[in-house]
Amino acid sequence: MFVPVMSERAPLVTRALMLRFVSIVGASASFFLLLPVVPLYAGASGGGGRTAGLATGALMLSTVVGELAAPRLVARHGYRAALAAGLLLLGAPALVLTVSGSLVWIVAVCLARGLGFALTVVAGGALTASLIPAERRGEGLALVGIVSGVPALVAMPLGVWLVAHGGFLPVALAGGVVALAALVAVPGLPDRELTSGPAVGVVAGFRTGALLRPVVVFATTALAAGIVVTFLPLAVPAGDAGLVSVALFVQSAASTVARWAAGRYGDRHGPACLVLPGLLASAAGMLVTALTHSPAAVIAGLAFFGIGFGITQNATLTLMYARVSTSGYGTVSALWNFAYDGGMGLGAVGFGVLAALTGYPLAFALTGTLMLAACATARRDRDSAP
Repeated sequence: MFVPVMSERAPLVTRALMLRFVSIVGASASFFLLLPVVPLYAGASGGGGRTAGLATGALMLSTVVGELAAPRLVARHGYRAALAAGLLLLGAPALVLTVSGSLVWIVAVCLARGLGFALTVVAGGALTASLIPAERRGEGLALVGIVSGVPALVAMPLGVWLVAHGGFLPVALAGGVVALAALVAVPGLPDRELTSGPAVGVVAGFRTGALLRPVVVFATTALAAGIVVTFLPLAVPAGDAGLVSVALFVQSAASTVARWAAGRYGDRHGPACLVLPGLLASAAGMLVTALTHSPAAVIAGLAFFGIGFGITQNATLTLMYARVSTSGYGTVSALWNFAYDGGMGLGAVGFGVLAALTGYPLAFALTGTLMLAACATARRDRDSAP
């Protein structure tokens, strides 16, 4: 049974954490502003749904490769250098996205931005965990989730709306500038790698069931997230751009609120009991979203999915940090973000192929059904928790 630690509450928001919030906002806004827009740009350039899936897949592939390499780079060069390089690679390529509409150019931009995003989330995630008191980890990670979730809440639907009203160039420029502007906060951040406790490498992390089980469950929900942001603009009937913006806003809002609530609840009762309900809510949301010709179903489905996704985000990450010493924070950040971005990339590429064969509604329904296969892993993790 989980027993919360009862002690004097340590301060949660410090100067270092506030500076970290600046880089979080910059990276998150840049990433999510262009996440649904680049597939639209690729599709508008003549490639259709498969090209859109390849664009997101390239972004996530580069991100995953970068995340697996990032812990070593952070250990060698420190937090500040890794964060600065990440923000530069995330922002600068966005400024030149619309120079060409060729698939090769779009994929090259996505590869560079994916590597940059990997550096920001792994270096930043490990640093953030070290700045949060252990007894308030769930609440602190929930607060970080809100700080990163609000830009996503605004940026994803805003990007789609701006494309419809101003074209792709203004969105690409905005995505580049917001990441580069966040560089001003990096010099004020700590530049150290915590080393207390036994080190846990990335390979060892994949071999550790206590870390691998949350990775599998979260990757399952992230797979669906990659599908939603990539294909919802293409799946709804033509002319319903407003519905897409509203639905993405609802999904982001529900995810942000659920992540905060899960963090507060998890600190008091343990996060392990939240993983399975989060997975079930996410799968239910995908099944409802399969009714793509019903605006009410699309909005309700993404609301359910957002709730489940927010819960699994907080519960799995909190569990993983609790199961390692501070020297393993970089590995946990890499593994969790590997699940996030690898799942999104796999979902985008695989769903593009599936939807070409079945159509979007059936492909959404099949995705929701297949997500239920991870319930056994979630249940085992819950039952094995102390």
